[in-house]
Amino acid sequence: MSGDTEQREAMEFDVLVVGGGPAGLAAAIRLKQLSPDTTVCVVEKGGEIGAHILSGAVLEPRALDELFPDWRDDPPAMATPVTDDRFMLLTETKGFKLPTPPQMHNEGNYIVSLGNVCRWLGAKAEALGVEIYPGFAASETIIEEGQVRGVVAGVMGIQRDGTKGPNYQPGMELRATYTVFAEGCRGSLTKKLFETFNLRAGVAPQTFALGMKELWEIPKEKHKPGLVWHSTGWPLSSDTYGGSWLYMLGDNLVSVGFVVGLDYPNPWLSPFDEFQRFKTHPAVRGFLEGGKRISYGARALNEGGIQAIPKLVFPGGMLAGDTAGFLNVPKIKGTHTSMKSGMVAAEAIAAALAGDRPAVLDSYETAIRASWVWEELQGVRNIRPGFAKYGFWGGMVNAALDTYLFRGKAPWTWSHHADHETLKPAAEATRITYPKPDGVLTFDRLSSVFLSNTNHEEDQPAHLVLRDPGRWKGTNWEKFRSPESRYCPAAVYEAVGSEAGNAEGEMHLVINAQNCVHCKTCDIKDPTQNIDWKTPEGGGGPNYIGGM
Repeated sequence: MSGDTEQREAMEFDVLVVGGGPAGLAAAIRLKQLSPDTTVCVVEKGGEIGAHILSGAVLEPRALDELFPDWRDDPPAMATPVTDDRFMLLTETKGFKLPTPPQMHNEGNYIVSLGNVCRWLGAKAEALGVEIYPGFAASETIIEEGQVRGVVAGVMGIQRDGTKGPNYQPGMELRATYTVFAEGCRGSLTKKLFETFNLRAGVAPQTFALGMKELWEIPKEKHKPGLVWHSTGWPLSSDTYGGSWLYMLGDNLVSVGFVVGLDYPNPWLSPFDEFQRFKTHPAVRGFLEGGKRISYGARALNEGGIQAIPKLVFPGGMLAGDTAGFLNVPKIKGTHTSMKSGMVAAEAIAAALAGDRPAVLDSYETAIRASWVWEELQGVRNIRPGFAKYGFWGGMVNAALDTYLFRGKAPWTWSHHADHETLKPAAEATRITYPKPDGVLTFDRLSSVFLSNTNHEEDQPAHLVLRDPGRWKGTNWEKFRSPESRYCPAAVYEAVGSEAGNAEGEMHLVINAQNCVHCKTCDIKDPTQNIDWKTPEGGGGPNYIGGM
C-alpha cells in the first residue's frame, strides 16, 4: 500500500485512531482512562471534529454511561430526553399509528445532534491528553513486512493533472504500534484492508442504505420537544426497504430524515426524490408547514448486521464502529454499539501494551463476542434480511414472528446479497415520474448541497473515478440508463449526450466531484463496482453545523 519512497516527516505514537467519530473518540478516551501515559493520536478528514458527522440521531446512552457515568451533569449541547414514541404506517393519503416494536422503544434515550456529541467527546479526549488532528485525510495505509504501521495523512496541493502544485505538502507519516480504523461506513482505507488481509472471508456481503437528513426550524406551537416519530410504507413500493424519522430537539428544531435500502431493484428510483415526496404526506406536511429548512446532508449506513461483520483484527491494527458494521438496524441506532466497540478495542490494546505483546490483538475479537454488542446484534440478525427475502409485507410478518415468537433465537440465520447486484434492466422496470420541487417544502439537489456547506479544493484530482471509463456506456447507460444520476443525493453524476437529449455527441458521464457530500453511495451501488470513492484533501466535503 505505501510504496511511495518520497521522504516525509514522521510522528510516532503508541496508538493511532483513524476517524474522529463516536467509535474513534470512545477508543481514544478509554485508552487514556486505562493508560494515561499511552500516546494517542486521532486523525480526522473533516475540517473539525463533527464536520462530517450526520445521523438522526436518537442516542441510547448505554456506552456513554460506561465511558462517563456522570455525563448528564454536563451533557452535549441540545441533548433532549425522549418524551413520546410514535411508529406510523403511511399510505398515500393516510397515516396509521402502529404498536412500537420493542427494539424501537426509546424510554431513557436522548435526541441529539451527533455532531455535537462528537465535539463534546473530542473536548473530553483532548482534556485527557489525546492529540487530535482535524483536516488531515488519511490517504494510504503504511504496511511493512505484512504489518500495519500507521497511515500517511495530510497530503495537499496535488493539482488536477496529478502534478505537485505550488502549495504542495507531502503529508506526514503517522506511525503507531497499533492503528484503530474507525472511518465510518464504507471507509476507503478499510475497503483496501479487507482485500489485503482477507478480512471478509466467510462472512455475508455487507448491505447498505442511504440516509438523507434535513434540519428544519418550525413554529414554536408545532414543536414538541422529545418527540420521536418513525414511519414505514409510502412513498416506497413494497419491493424497497426504507422508512423515515422526525426527531424534535433543541429550540424549535426538527430533524427530518429518510432511509432507502440500497438493495432496491428499480434503476429509475431516486432516493432523494422519494425523500422530497415523503414530506408532502399530510401526516408530515403538518409538522413542517410554516417552518424553514436550514441544513441538509446524506450518508450511507451499514445494514448487514452481525452476519456481515468482518474479521476485526490484523497485524498491527483493528476495526471499530461503523467501518466494521455494528449498526442495529431494527433499533435504528448504532452510536452506542460503535462506541462500545471502540472501548473494547481500547481495552484490548491497553492489555497488549501492558503485557508487552505488540502483535496480539485477538482478545478484542473475543471480548466483542462476549459483550452486550454481540448479544444485541445476534437477537435481531434475521429482521433486515427478512424484508429482502419476503418484501415489505412479508418482512413485517417475519419481524413480528422473529421478535415476539422466537425472541431473536430462531434456529437459522439468513444471509444477504450485495447491493450492486440487485438492479433490474431499465427496460424491465417501471419508470418513476417525480413532481417538480416547490422550493418551500420540497427542493432540488443543488440547493440542498448548498445547505450542506460542501466545498472541495477545485484544482485537485477528482476523488471519484471510474476504474474503467469504457465500461460505463455499455452497462450503466445502455442497460440501466445511468442509475448513478438518480441514486446520488448530491447531483454529482450527469449522463450527457444525444441519447439523453441534453447535448450532442456520444453518451458519456460527467462527474461533478465538487458536489460530493461523502455519502459513498456510488461506491456501493454501481452495478459493476466501477466507481471508486477516494479520500479528497483534508477538510474537503460537507461541513455539518448546528443540530446536524
